[in-house]
Amino acid sequence: MAGKHQCEFFLLRYVPHAIRNEFVNIGVVMVEGDAGFADIRLTRDWRRIRRLDPDVDVEMLEALEREVRARLADVTDRGLLMNQLQESLSNVVQISTATSCSTDDPHIEIEALASLYLEPKRRGRKREAGERQKVFAGMKRAFVKAGVWEHMRQGIVVAQYTQTGDPLRIDCGYRPNGVVKLFHAVSLTADVNVAKALAYSFPRIAEGIQREERATTSLTAVVEDRFDHGDESIRFTIAIIEDSGIKLAKVNEMPGFAELARQELRL
Repeated sequence: MAGKHQCEFFLLRYVPHAIRNEFVNIGVVMVEGDAGFADIRLTRDWRRIRRLDPDVDVEMLEALEREVRARLADVTDRGLLMNQLQESLSNVVQISTATSCSTDDPHIEIEALASLYLEPKRRGRKREAGERQKVFAGMKRAFVKAGVWEHMRQGIVVAQYTQTGDPLRIDCGYRPNGVVKLFHAVSLTADVNVAKALAYSFPRIAEGIQREERATTSLTAVVEDRFDHGDESIRFTIAIIEDSGIKLAKVNEMPGFAELARQELRL
């Protein structure tokens, strides 16, 4: 695809007890060909690692980050480097298999990957769950009122289009003609990382739907009606969403989307 950067990324995993097969993702390495972008991101939150291994040597892991970054900058044969790293890493740090990705901006992509794989899933954060549920409820209410909700796909498992183990589920969608239209509730004010993860996932979802269903894809991120447009974090997140091709719609705009769905589904 013209203008796209073809990259691969690897996850660095901390595996203190190989026999138990327990690990925590601690880093992301992303490389582009033999002479393009190459960088590493390492977690800065060691709490999960310490829960798995109270004796973890954090200084060793931070030194590993510096070593990998220096070696990525100095060599042109990145594929050979990754093989060498696999052989030279400590027994407690392993590299995952490579995953290909296509991106407009590798610098933004690696940040999204780090957010997706390295930041803890903040389960139990009532405010985050509550804010997203409010957005979801408003979106669903519009579709129900238009009489289309029961005719839509719901809780769409993304793994069928991306890769096994992908935990993301898209809230709902439908297919008029040759387009799969997806909708997902997002709270920009509660946890912008969810929006970043959605932006990261969408190109892969679209590729999978094209492959599996021979259809194009549109995704609309439904957000709260009110948020701070001056908040730098929210502005950055909106830019990432829009740059990935995802549409943005507020809850109060959903009746229009629901009416269009009713017409396209011929209900």
